Amino acid sequence: MSGKPRLAGGLDILSVIGREKPLFATDLKKYGQEMDQRVADGRFLVIGGAGSIGSAVVREIFKRNPRVLHVVDISENNLAELVRDIRSSLGYIKGDFKAFALDCGSVEFDAMVAEHGPYDYVLNFSALKHVRSEKDPYTLMRMIRVNVLNTDRIVQHAINMGARKHFCVSTDKASNPVNMMGASKRIMEMFLMRRADQIPVSTARFANVAFSDGSLPHSWTVRVRKGQPLAAPDDVRRYFVTDTEGAILCLMSTFFGQNREIFFPKLSEELHLEKFSNICRRFVRSLGYEPYECESEDEARSKISELIPQGKWPCYFFTSDTTGEKDFEEFFMEGEQVDWQRFADIGVVMNDVRWDTAALDRFQSSIESMLASGKWTKSQLVDLFNATLSRFSHKETYKYLDDRM
Repeated sequence: MSGKPRLAGGLDILSVIGREKPLFATDLKKYGQEMDQRVADGRFLVIGGAGSIGSAVVREIFKRNPRVLHVVDISENNLAELVRDIRSSLGYIKGDFKAFALDCGSVEFDAMVAEHGPYDYVLNFSALKHVRSEKDPYTLMRMIRVNVLNTDRIVQHAINMGARKHFCVSTDKASNPVNMMGASKRIMEMFLMRRADQIPVSTARFANVAFSDGSLPHSWTVRVRKGQPLAAPDDVRRYFVTDTEGAILCLMSTFFGQNREIFFPKLSEELHLEKFSNICRRFVRSLGYEPYECESEDEARSKISELIPQGKWPCYFFTSDTTGEKDFEEFFMEGEQVDWQRFADIGVVMNDVRWDTAALDRFQSSIESMLASGKWTKSQLVDLFNATLSRFSHKETYKYLDDRM
């Protein structure tokens, strides 16, 4: 993790998100050699491996020379770019590296695993991660299938092949969730922990990945490339990590997490809540422009051609009123037992073995019944989530991010 991560054009990500040093350097120094050895001895299946965190994990595994590294992702284009990036930066390894453009819920995936397995480690990064995915009942149902049902399906594959460990990424939004995405990840954690009697499992809750595909900061890079104004909420605060930091946290959990444990980054001077608007201001200045704050979307759109030649970039900062937004994020919940001593920069939620089997069975059977009927509503799904989770406070405003610039 030497050097500073940069975007295309040389943008210093750490400076933009308000930090000077990368996270986890102390723990990586202590455990790095053991991690290298475990990777070199291992056979890996990484699912959702062409997304922002998945691809960062793939790169970290690849450069440690695994025996087998197979990557699955539904996005053919992103997978092709991942392979090109690895060949152009890291080159080749003696081990078997293959990429498969597959849906992890498909019979084609099942056939691939049967042919190329078994794997020692199965890491799942497949997810619908956007809060906006709850805007309609159809996308919301797909989110449930991907985040919950497919996860359970993949764990069963890992059990069947006798894998040493199954890792599945979670999110800070699973802690006291107020949106359906975070709640789906919390339910995913519960399904995962239920499987832990059959296979060692662990996960990680981490912050927003700065400039990850589809994120608001990533959209700013696209807006700038297209000569369009920037927008950001002025009242929403988030923790931000780089993709490499997220990858290290996931691998630490994979190799050093005990059964049912959830890893998360400790808060420190380096990791603190940041407003999206402040990050946007630093982003604009890093490009050599001065942010020009507009009073409305219309003003921002209308002044773009006037301001850019003056070295100014129009920005619209607004008060958030969309469904499912929290004022700030958190990594653990009241009542969860946390180990603060084991690692320098990582906290560990030590889950007990209690879960409501009947509630999880009802959840799964209810979803399967809705799918079989071919008809369901968002209110039905919200009610089902409320019945499954004791700490779910859904924040519905009937306004969604698709209605904003």
